[in-house]
Amino acid sequence: MTSRLSSSDPMGATNSRAPRRRTVVKAAAATAVLAAPLAAALPARAAEAPAFLHGVASGDPLPDGILLWTRVTPVSAATPGSGLGPDTEVSWTVAKDKAFTTVVAKGSLTATAATDHTVKADIRGLEPATDYWFRFSAGGTDSPVARTRTTPAADASVPGLRFGVVSCANWEAGYFSAYRHLAARGDLDAWLHLGDYIYEYKSGEYGTRGTVVRPHSPAGEILTLADYRTRHGRYKTDPDLQALHHRAPVVAIWDDHEFADNAWSGGAVNHTEGAEGTWTARQAAAKQAYFEWMPVRPAIEGTTYRRLRFGKLADLSLLDLRSFRSQQASTASGSVDDPDRTITGRAQLDWLKSGLKTSDTTWRLVGNSVMISPFAVGSLSADLLKPLAKLLGLPQEGIALNTDQWDGYTDDRRELLAHLRSNAIRNTVFLTGDIHMAWANDVPVDAGTYPLSASAATEFVVTSMTSDNLDDIVKVPEGVVSAIASPVIRAANRHVHWVDTDRHGYGVLDVTPTRAQMDYYVISDRANPNATSSWSRSYRTLTGSQTVERTYDPV
Repeated sequence: MTSRLSSSDPMGATNSRAPRRRTVVKAAAATAVLAAPLAAALPARAAEAPAFLHGVASGDPLPDGILLWTRVTPVSAATPGSGLGPDTEVSWTVAKDKAFTTVVAKGSLTATAATDHTVKADIRGLEPATDYWFRFSAGGTDSPVARTRTTPAADASVPGLRFGVVSCANWEAGYFSAYRHLAARGDLDAWLHLGDYIYEYKSGEYGTRGTVVRPHSPAGEILTLADYRTRHGRYKTDPDLQALHHRAPVVAIWDDHEFADNAWSGGAVNHTEGAEGTWTARQAAAKQAYFEWMPVRPAIEGTTYRRLRFGKLADLSLLDLRSFRSQQASTASGSVDDPDRTITGRAQLDWLKSGLKTSDTTWRLVGNSVMISPFAVGSLSADLLKPLAKLLGLPQEGIALNTDQWDGYTDDRRELLAHLRSNAIRNTVFLTGDIHMAWANDVPVDAGTYPLSASAATEFVVTSMTSDNLDDIVKVPEGVVSAIASPVIRAANRHVHWVDTDRHGYGVLDVTPTRAQMDYYVISDRANPNATSSWSRSYRTLTGSQTVERTYDPV
């Protein structure tokens, strides 16, 4: 395999106060006298060995290939974002067994400071629907051994697929127990990360119920390439995150916090132009660090929209809903119904529509970072409406609309849903994160007349792993807010079958030819590194139905 990595050596500093010649002569003479006995008296200094402090990972599986990732620390000074450290040769090995007795591929790359000593190996020539094990090596040091898996052949009849589904992992708000519990399952074909893999805020500033469970690094808000690299590096030290990366390939998209809160193509709510540099430079830095640190293979440079196929059973269209979107609607920036405003951009929307129409798989899955189902707040009491508005980014005077999700870009949504209906495209399932709540929704063509009007698709939304839910904002015990808010939300949104506003956790999506089912799991305490996991609820959509129904057992 080849690499586009290049080297960058740090400049050496010079001292402007040069010593006088006589001092230099005396020092040289003393050194000559003392060098031999001193060298004999001291033990030989061992050279620093390279280390794999950030684990290894794989992603974007194909029938014949997989993308492998690691980050090597060649010397202790070469911390993420430092720009320090020598060029280091990193070899990789792929085998059919964990003991590496049957090696099927090997090669090497050069890790340099230019890409923060991260490397990616895009391996091809593998067999479909097969488990493999891989590791990296550098300077006599081996990385941890990890499992990965290729996808089924494009024309294969597949009896089932199983994916972990996660979103919204705020380091400071708690521990990543959800990753640990998914890793322990041992039955995942892959896992989907639907955005907010990292958070950009400075320490203590973003939703932690007033408590920083564990401080991130750097302490300030991340703005520069070095900052984003450092934050990614801190996240990759988490043992539960490493465990899941070592167990199955990830398929990831970004949302706003990989850049800045409520990001759009030309800026973000959490970005002050000038005082925090230019948005162009910040966005470029965030994207560069993301692609360095994540095992993601962009089909189009600089974006995360792409498509993977899992035999005849399912394809997965992955969206980038930050790079091309118009600014969120407001009095100044226009109406949510303005046809000139977009969440996808024209090219991406056409790509998505074409892919859905021409798909010959049973299921069309869409990795979607913000909720597509319409959402009206309903008649919540004032004490709940204000924190709900804060969580969702709504106007706190009570307008029932979240303009950061598809509700703020209704023309794009209308065009996409009309496309599904007019072309009789069945079995489209949106998989969504972002909103820090769990939902099971039909996606109605006309929410105002639903259920008399048709449902064009279904949507499963997973809650946050650690980021504040509604009960965290109100600061009441878990479950209290959901018991009040959920019936009100469902009454105002008849396409919503279930919503849990309070708990943290993850999902497991199980897909067969007859149904797609999401099992929702919750963790006991995000602030406890040993938190337990328990099944909460399950919903499914049967093939051809375009509607969600409850089922009473997890797969």
